[in-house]
Amino acid sequence: MSDLVFRGGRVFLAAGAFAEAVLVRGGRIAAVGSEADVSRLASAGHETVDLGGGLLTPGFTDAHIHPVQAGLERAKCDLAEEYGLDEYVARIAAYAEANPGHEWIDGGGWDMAAFPGGLPHRSQLDFLDRPVYLIQRDHHAAWVNTRALELAGITRDTPDPADGRIERDPDGTPSGVLHEGAMDLVGLLTPRPTARDMHDALLEAQSYLFSKGITGWQDAIVGSYAGSDDQLPTYVSAAASGALKARVVGALWWDRTRGAEQIPELVERRASAAGLERFRATSIKIMQDGIAENFTAAVIEPYCRCGGTGLSYVDPELLKGYVAELDRHGFQVHFHAIGERAVREALDSFEGSDPANRHHIAHLQIIEPSDVPRFARLGVTANLQPLWATHHAQMDELTIPFLGEERSSWQYPFADLQRAGARFCAGSDWPVSNADPIQGMHVAVNRTEPGGSVHAGYPTAQTPFLPGQRLDLATALTAYTAGSAWINHDDEAGSITPGNRADLVVLDRDPFTEPQADIWRTEVAMTFVGGEQVYRR
Repeated sequence: MSDLVFRGGRVFLAAGAFAEAVLVRGGRIAAVGSEADVSRLASAGHETVDLGGGLLTPGFTDAHIHPVQAGLERAKCDLAEEYGLDEYVARIAAYAEANPGHEWIDGGGWDMAAFPGGLPHRSQLDFLDRPVYLIQRDHHAAWVNTRALELAGITRDTPDPADGRIERDPDGTPSGVLHEGAMDLVGLLTPRPTARDMHDALLEAQSYLFSKGITGWQDAIVGSYAGSDDQLPTYVSAAASGALKARVVGALWWDRTRGAEQIPELVERRASAAGLERFRATSIKIMQDGIAENFTAAVIEPYCRCGGTGLSYVDPELLKGYVAELDRHGFQVHFHAIGERAVREALDSFEGSDPANRHHIAHLQIIEPSDVPRFARLGVTANLQPLWATHHAQMDELTIPFLGEERSSWQYPFADLQRAGARFCAGSDWPVSNADPIQGMHVAVNRTEPGGSVHAGYPTAQTPFLPGQRLDLATALTAYTAGSAWINHDDEAGSITPGNRADLVVLDRDPFTEPQADIWRTEVAMTFVGGEQVYRR
């Protein structure tokens, strides 16, 4: 591999610090500095990568993402690029017509905000005589038709599972929406993907993520959940064969129906991936609550209008013991926590844990203000999904009215966390939302919807959401690079520093010199992993 010299733009080093050029040798950063100095150090036969006036950054690491699931959904009835009942029905009908041999019509990507009260109905899918199972965009509910309910034996007499809810018509008949754990009542009946399907889904997702500048990630569910299949063998096989070029940490799924007796199994699962260069299974994913829109996020005071305080999937007292045992085994713990009670329960469980394990809490939609300083005190990283921090239909119509004024003001308190000294990493939760880190940075900085999103035309989409919680661009970019690489225990990536791997992204412009409102227009021109070009626009 010949030397590479990146020149012709700027190089992001840190907040307020930039360079002119970078030398890559043997897949690693060899020098950083002025064009003249770097050129003098390069070999006679070096190649030049012209930045074209754009910005060179470290490769992005997505700290909370579901690529295999996304790849599978993209190969099925994918509604992610549609919005509205008419558009969904047209896409579903076209998919059914194109796949007459499929026993089930399954896929996902529908948005709660496209339906009154956030709830579609089985009757809207009953134009098909085949069973239909479509996962909501955020994966916390499924939309099914009458045929699917019949095959699953779900009637008005079927009780709600402990970790979910069957949405019902006024007479008690299931309406066609299954929340949280109730999804499995139908989801487990759908056709299972083959090992080849899973492999192809991973590689399809990897290719797409490279196009967004993502060179590493943490898969936030490696295990079986809500009808999904265990991705661990897929990652191990792809890493062993060399097909996996990104560097990945798998967060092994904590089965919330079980207790500490599963820890030895998790230790064995971690060991099954030992010795692989591109994949490690060193994190544990605990989903502590649901989401605010269906009232399963765990809150302290009852929801307005409907009462109830949501679900804590793991008993908080037992949780402390589980986390302490995982911490003793050297696992990182990766929490899903949306409501302020779930965030507090996760923080409580980390009291006395070892900061060297780099524990983190994802989503953090609502944080009670007194809990904000605990992140820095406990050494717990705030794992941000910035795209959600805007005024869109789901926020304005399905969230704020049920949280109330005070609690709504506690949402996505990025600046408060920064002022309190919290460490950041960042991710997308793709396919729940857009995988593009640039779009996430745009929201972190502006607290408005990026142009081109399905929500960009919503009446208040360009009204900043809690603008006092904005981050500056350097902080947001660092969260997606150094912060997320750090959370993956990848200490040779995330910054353009001599000796680090040359995981690099060339942006088509320098967003630091553009108006903040136009950050979303920035695109990835090239992506490199270890000095090897894996994407070119």
